[in-house]
Amino acid sequence: MKSSKNLLVFAILPLLAAMLSVFAGDNCTSAVISRFVSASGAPILWKNRDTGVRSNKIVLVNECPYRYLALVNFDDSSGRICYAGLNEAGFGIMNTAAYNLPEKPGELKDMEGFIMADALRKCRTVSDFEKLIEANLGRDLGSEANFGVIDADGNAMLFEVHNHGYKKFDPASVPEKYLINTNFSRSGIPDRGAGYLRFKRASELFASLGGRPVQVSDILRRFSRDTGNILIGQPSFEDFSSFPAKPDTWISTRDSIDNFYTSACVVIVGKNPQHPERLPTLWIIPGEPLTAIAVPLWVQSGKIPGIFWKGKKAAIWECSGRLKAIIRPRRKGNMGDYLRINKLDNRGHTGYLPELLKTEALIFNKADAFLKNRHTAAELAQFQRKMADIAVKEIRRAAEQ
Repeated sequence: MKSSKNLLVFAILPLLAAMLSVFAGDNCTSAVISRFVSASGAPILWKNRDTGVRSNKIVLVNECPYRYLALVNFDDSSGRICYAGLNEAGFGIMNTAAYNLPEKPGELKDMEGFIMADALRKCRTVSDFEKLIEANLGRDLGSEANFGVIDADGNAMLFEVHNHGYKKFDPASVPEKYLINTNFSRSGIPDRGAGYLRFKRASELFASLGGRPVQVSDILRRFSRDTGNILIGQPSFEDFSSFPAKPDTWISTRDSIDNFYTSACVVIVGKNPQHPERLPTLWIIPGEPLTAIAVPLWVQSGKIPGIFWKGKKAAIWECSGRLKAIIRPRRKGNMGDYLRINKLDNRGHTGYLPELLKTEALIFNKADAFLKNRHTAAELAQFQRKMADIAVKEIRRAAEQ
């Protein structure tokens, strides 16, 4: 008998699963980073979520035994279908779809969002997640994915899971001490799947650190916003300032880490076992990373700013969507893949991106100083709200200039 009643319920909903597959995140880029190469000494998860549902929310779900923060679609405020998240025990999870794992016709699939929500409710450790997967293997699990998980003991692990089995990979066991993931599994059928260009580009970006410890700001500021392509040598956002303000300069981001379908970037920073008093943090860029600013959130705050979840669509995603319409004004067919880079930055210094990055750097610095001390739930909530206000004010200003 399955250990999860929720998964048993979900297993009898094949029609719902089929509906969800229409909106599945097709092209996510992620990494599982061990604490041994993390600048903070805590494990890190990164996910650029690529999906047809580009308006998302962050919700705080009051469940037992664990409350959790969840990245969800705009029309699901329950947090029962989650695409990345962090719970109050310091357990974090994210996924990418893997298109080279075994699948059998007629079996349930595309249930990863349910699996992650179930894990956030119940799991405290990496071992707990493994037991959850083992207990639910079978035709009704509904998985064909890479799951990255971290816990409060400082562990990090990659699980490649299909309905009838899984393989796990420890990032601490490889020379780099991190594992990058796109849309294929290491244990899957060789040369099948997708996301190989993004995988190689992300590998280049991590290698460019030259062995330096991985900073959260490296991922949020640089990697999540990257528009490079290893085959054609196209510019990344750091090169946009060398182009003229007029006429418009266009690039295609079809195979870039930051692309038209990127709805959010999540970076989850776990716990350093040597400094257990420091809270795990979920950083969220609410929208395509080139159109938004990272903000930190904590489960222990007991609440999160309303602009992340209130209303039919979250206000902060709507704001970043206005910037997206400026840099990607053409939507017919596949024209959304084309990015108007001179609106972001240019030689005339009329683009909006430098000010967004300056504001984000301010938030990083404030958060770093803030986390050096312990805080009450009220203080955490107040700080979140202030940082969210700073971010949305700058995004709105950029959209109006």
